[in-house]
Amino acid sequence: MSLSDSTAPADQPLPGGHALLGNVVAASDEVAATSSRTAKIVRLAALLTGLPPADVRPAVSWLTGELTQRQIGVGFAALRVLPVPSTESRLYIAEVERQLTAIGATSGAGSQGRRRQLLDDLFGAATAGEQRFLRKLLSGDLRQGALAGVMTDAVARAYGLPLTGVRRAAMLRGDLGEVAYSLSLDGPGALKQFHLEVGRPISPMLAQTATSTDDALIRMGGTAALEWKLDGARIQIHRSGNDVALFTRTLDDVTARMPEVVQAVRSMTAHDLVADGEVIALGPSGRPCPFQQTASRVGSRATTSADGHEFALTAFVFDILHRDGVDLLDEPAAQRHEALQSVVPAAERVPRIVTDDPAIASGFLAEALERGHEGVVVKSLTAPYEAGRRGSGWLKVKPVRTLDLVVLAVEWGSGRRTGLLSNIHLGARDANSDQFVMLGKTFKGMTDAMLRWQTDRFQELAVGPLDGWVVQLRPAQVVEIAFDGVQRSSRYPGGVALRFARVLRYRDDKTAAEADTLDAVRALLL
Repeated sequence: MSLSDSTAPADQPLPGGHALLGNVVAASDEVAATSSRTAKIVRLAALLTGLPPADVRPAVSWLTGELTQRQIGVGFAALRVLPVPSTESRLYIAEVERQLTAIGATSGAGSQGRRRQLLDDLFGAATAGEQRFLRKLLSGDLRQGALAGVMTDAVARAYGLPLTGVRRAAMLRGDLGEVAYSLSLDGPGALKQFHLEVGRPISPMLAQTATSTDDALIRMGGTAALEWKLDGARIQIHRSGNDVALFTRTLDDVTARMPEVVQAVRSMTAHDLVADGEVIALGPSGRPCPFQQTASRVGSRATTSADGHEFALTAFVFDILHRDGVDLLDEPAAQRHEALQSVVPAAERVPRIVTDDPAIASGFLAEALERGHEGVVVKSLTAPYEAGRRGSGWLKVKPVRTLDLVVLAVEWGSGRRTGLLSNIHLGARDANSDQFVMLGKTFKGMTDAMLRWQTDRFQELAVGPLDGWVVQLRPAQVVEIAFDGVQRSSRYPGGVALRFARVLRYRDDKTAAEADTLDAVRALLL
């Protein structure tokens, strides 16, 4: 039976109202075996329609490479040695979900041993195929061509709904699995329950790239807003009365890590608020500190650097999505900015101009660069806020061409870099296959501190022996690469290579699924 006409008879609820993990694993294997997007969607939709509602949310999350718990404290190192697999499929989806939750909740004295026992119990009850699936899922290496885009199509097909409605619901809820669960329970009418909620983060709007401010103005139809592109970390602000919550671009709650930002939000003149912005560490002169300093504050609760120097984060807001009971997502950008001005003081907003004059736009970019920032974002005055989309309503302009790529492998250094992991292998994401395609290598741009950091980090991500010249890695670490151009190359499987690639910074705020695609790289061919 081919993928395209599969009716998936095994994907049926078992007695007791639950389905076996083996149903999910079989679908995953079949999806991975075809390059046809349509066939993937048909197979995944067949799986969903055969599952009881209670199993839908974990199945959708797992098949897009995510855990419903997000993190449970298990990495690849804990999965190197596994118990003997079961000879029969007897693990229920609900059992696996409960066990993963229990593993994530294990803490305190003796937790390492208890977590190990829970893992052994789980993997000991799994077949060889199920072990392979769970191992890849927990290590972040589940690659089957079924990222959120394909799965969103499958959810729409399974429940007979327009793709746009499902996509919007998923972006507003920030959890496609939860949307699918509600649809499996309540049918198409469930879409009405998904709306912007204060306190629940949504996927942020993203920007496409323009080659210059002139190019951006032309693409915007002549007149547009320009805002500084700060070299900070994206932050989503939620406030209800005195309660404030702060979320990263990956929807992680970092409220406790930024008490100074919480206080700033409480001074804004709105009772209920959802806003979009950046946090950044600024030096005494007002110039941005190195990005890693901002990233370290976002990633930890510490308010001091390693040398004991105190520093704070400053929040700058550039968009507003909700104000005092009124959703603004679908309002034109110009109207949203008027609402933003009424709530956020000018000193806490990203610098902005509106112009149709190329010379003024170019000068505004030059000023942003002179102040130490990355560039500008050119924004349509009429576009809605396209949550979770890299829409044409925002265009970023940066003087140095950069790509966000994934480190696929790394080589041990020589000379003064002996004992350090140095030369990195760079990969772009193939949107059609969900695999990563190598574009080249680089060791340029790495500081001594960066070399020490990546040596520790890449040993954590190693999926092969560490004693060879090249260490293969789980494709998880995103790196921002500057380059002078893209050229055709028969040396690498994607047919292209980067010219004079050099490391700018590591992006812990981005996942591998957000890396630039091979198609985007090919579009830059000289």
